[in-house]
Amino acid sequence: MSEIKDSLGLENVGTVYRNLDVDTLIQHAVENEGAKVSSTGALMIDTGIFTGRSPKDKFFVNQDPSNKYIAWGDINRKVSKDVYEDLEITSKKQLSNKDLYVTDVYCGASLDSRKSVRFITEVAWQANFIQNMFIVPKEEDLENFEPEFTIYNACKTVDMAYASHKLHSEVYVVFNVEDNTALIGGTWYAGEMKKGVFSMMNYWLPLEGKLAMHCSANIGKDGDTALFFGLSGTGKTTLSTDPNRSLIGDDEHGWDDNGIFNFEGGCYAKVINLDGESEPDIFNAIKKGAILENVVADENGVVDYTDGSKTENTRVSYPLDHIPNHTPDMKGGHPTNIIFLCADAFGVLPPVAKLSKQQAMYYFLSGYTAKVAGTERGITEPVATFSSCFGEAFLPLNPTVYASLLGEKIDKHNVNVYLVNTGWTGGPYGVGSRMSIKNTRACINGILDGSINGSEFEKLPVFNLQIPKTLNGVETSVLNPRNTWEDKDAYDETSQKLASMYIKNFKKYLTLESDYDFTSAGPKL
Repeated sequence: MSEIKDSLGLENVGTVYRNLDVDTLIQHAVENEGAKVSSTGALMIDTGIFTGRSPKDKFFVNQDPSNKYIAWGDINRKVSKDVYEDLEITSKKQLSNKDLYVTDVYCGASLDSRKSVRFITEVAWQANFIQNMFIVPKEEDLENFEPEFTIYNACKTVDMAYASHKLHSEVYVVFNVEDNTALIGGTWYAGEMKKGVFSMMNYWLPLEGKLAMHCSANIGKDGDTALFFGLSGTGKTTLSTDPNRSLIGDDEHGWDDNGIFNFEGGCYAKVINLDGESEPDIFNAIKKGAILENVVADENGVVDYTDGSKTENTRVSYPLDHIPNHTPDMKGGHPTNIIFLCADAFGVLPPVAKLSKQQAMYYFLSGYTAKVAGTERGITEPVATFSSCFGEAFLPLNPTVYASLLGEKIDKHNVNVYLVNTGWTGGPYGVGSRMSIKNTRACINGILDGSINGSEFEKLPVFNLQIPKTLNGVETSVLNPRNTWEDKDAYDETSQKLASMYIKNFKKYLTLESDYDFTSAGPKL
């Protein structure tokens, strides 16, 4: 352990708790950090004033050679090496002269693509979170563990000089690609560590010709792998958790020459309004070893999942083996099917459409969903959200890099790609109704069992999408969205409106080389 102490770059380190067992971590969190235990045995913690990520406080050091690859802008902000060195002094001062938790893990279930990551923190429950969310090495692997990347989580300190450093606030999440280190300060939210490593995987893997993806994945009894892309609220976690298929993972995956692999060793699910009937797998995973964030519980530790008084972003992290129907090695073959999920609150898109390769590129780069704007006080106009590759916030490189890799892999492995709308039908939000889970499940089943390929297809005007005229288990009346609207003129008008949003959003790719002009595959006015 003295070798590890010496390697941390810190002064007067006390006891180093390296990859401590869960029972002891829970004990430390309860005794020293005010954590409590729920009635089902899960650890309950509060993350302080930050109950979500702080995207405006995320920076990359501007230096060679990474600055030639990083897509600088609102997502990836620049910071100088001098500022990083100042923050490094601040962070290491905070972590010196005390006992520390050092957690060594792998990101990536593929031996050919995984990265070894070390986390240094002074908070026990954060160490527990890391063990939940990443792949914990076997004892023999720990003996020769060499971190390829190190994160110093100094959450108990802040950057008092943020104004002169020209940062957004006293919070900082800063990545130094060349030094293979990152610093976190000012926020206790553990999701910064999870998404920080995801951002780095999105940097490393494409430069190796491998695809990093913000998606869930599962595998059928015949070994067929499916990927589910979608932004928050589209059903990515729910639809990939299937009693007839084995879960590979619910959020972050890679695609290398061997196939699909989970980056993580666990799940990080929202629990606001969670109930055991509609999501039994997640509900039953909340037991000893799981960590509940920012929930409200009574004196007996019984959680009220409907209570969002601390935040609507209440969450639970748990290891993948808390899900009974999971893939132990967290890997699958090259996918047979890719599904892009969107919740279209305009009620324009069909419940399912089969995409050409060019359309797949267009809709992947668009990364569309529509959120309900509102409150129940009459704000019924949906808000369109476009997030490149369904995960723009975590892409250090230009989105076209990921799209190019996806296109290559679709061609090489002959993958089917579909668009599935889990949003509104019969009209927009406030007029129509939410697509039934029964119809959505039947669409997914038709894709996964291949029966959709036996359907006769027709073209949806404006969007030029191929939609089935009939599909087993789906009410025929909902397959063409225009037919579900009482006011056909209103549908046509809304369809044109959504199409114009797609076209406007996609213009940002047309300043690049012609390889990325997939406008012919998008909607036409």
